[in-house]
Amino acid sequence: MFLRNTFLYSLTEMLVQTILNFVTDYKSFVFTHVFFDTNEDDSKCLVAEIIPRKHSQGICPECKRRCPTYDTADTPRFFEFVPLWNIAFYFSYHMRRVTCPEHGVVTEEVPWCEGKHTQTVEYRQFLANWARRLSWSETAACFGTSPGKVFRSVKWIVEWGLKNRDLSGITKIGVDEIQRSKGHNYMTLLYQLDDNNKRLLDIESKREEASLEQIFDRLDEGTTGAEKRSLGIEFVCSDMWNPYLNVIERRCPNALNILDRFHVKSHLTKAVNEVRKEDVAKLKKEGREAVLSKSKYIFLKNPENLTENQAIKLSELLGYNLRVVRAYLMKEDFEWFWEYKSPYWAGRFLDEWCVRTMRSKIEPMKRFVGTIRNHRELLLNWFKSQGLSSGIVEGFNNRVKLTVRKGYGYGSDESLNITLFHALGKLPEPKFTHRFW
Repeated sequence: MFLRNTFLYSLTEMLVQTILNFVTDYKSFVFTHVFFDTNEDDSKCLVAEIIPRKHSQGICPECKRRCPTYDTADTPRFFEFVPLWNIAFYFSYHMRRVTCPEHGVVTEEVPWCEGKHTQTVEYRQFLANWARRLSWSETAACFGTSPGKVFRSVKWIVEWGLKNRDLSGITKIGVDEIQRSKGHNYMTLLYQLDDNNKRLLDIESKREEASLEQIFDRLDEGTTGAEKRSLGIEFVCSDMWNPYLNVIERRCPNALNILDRFHVKSHLTKAVNEVRKEDVAKLKKEGREAVLSKSKYIFLKNPENLTENQAIKLSELLGYNLRVVRAYLMKEDFEWFWEYKSPYWAGRFLDEWCVRTMRSKIEPMKRFVGTIRNHRELLLNWFKSQGLSSGIVEGFNNRVKLTVRKGYGYGSDESLNITLFHALGKLPEPKFTHRFW
């Protein structure tokens, strides 16, 4: 029985070593023994001992030069590796110090870890990739680690990705802001909208002209003169906020700035809703029947999205001589604007629609007309861009909100940015011999 158990143990050890050699490629190092040990919480763990190959020299972490060994640590360092069958797995290695002619006596660089981290690079990437699917706390619970270690793994892979990403060939971008939390707490976001590469490019706290300037400064880092990346941008999707428009005009002089239908429709529906509120207040003041009760979304939705009951109520309301009814009909009439193919004829329709709307003497609608007239040329650029829409941007913004919730618990700007880049940045990742996820 003893001989059989010994044989099985040796066989298992050989199999684990074979697996480790298959999934890793640590040149100049050898896996020797693999054995069970006990963690501080009395749970079982696996430990794989690593030794340097005979006559091999350690690498200086500064200049990457192979240098002679100065001494070897008496006690081993333990590094967390990817769990095997949900059993914690550690590498055990006696670190060497090497004598570098340039940097003196330094601790060697090892291929499975960076600096003084206690996690292997494979395990950090493993956690970071699962953290894209699960929340940080769920990832930590699944793999027996802490949310702090998961966050540090995500931070490491994001920093690596930002350092190694390719920013060439950016021709279409989207600029928008979202509310980070209650109050006037916004952040500015820049997205790439090219057909073959849609991703988050940069984030800056606050919603100011200086915020977007700082984003473009970082985008142009490492380039000068005519080689600046911002000068190669051909299309910019944005809303009608003047500080953003000013920055875009200065930094992207070769770009066509587009105000797409999403933002225009948003302003128009807000104007219709203001008219509805005024009519509700007027009916109440005059003591008339509250025919507009529960009618908010009837006037804001597209007709094809109305429920059966909402469609019936809308047909009844259209028979009343109310200002909100006239505003609604003007809103629906404006939809024909997007059906044009020619910027010239679209401009003709827009001008005529603005004249009719101004004659209605409905103040919220007249204010919307003023906004449209101030940005007429930018709005017509939508047709020149063949319908490029920042609906993609709105989709990104929804994913941003979901990601912020998933990363709940880390409220600093740095941790939020790391979370968003990790989820939406399409960042490159280090290449390993084997993928563990």
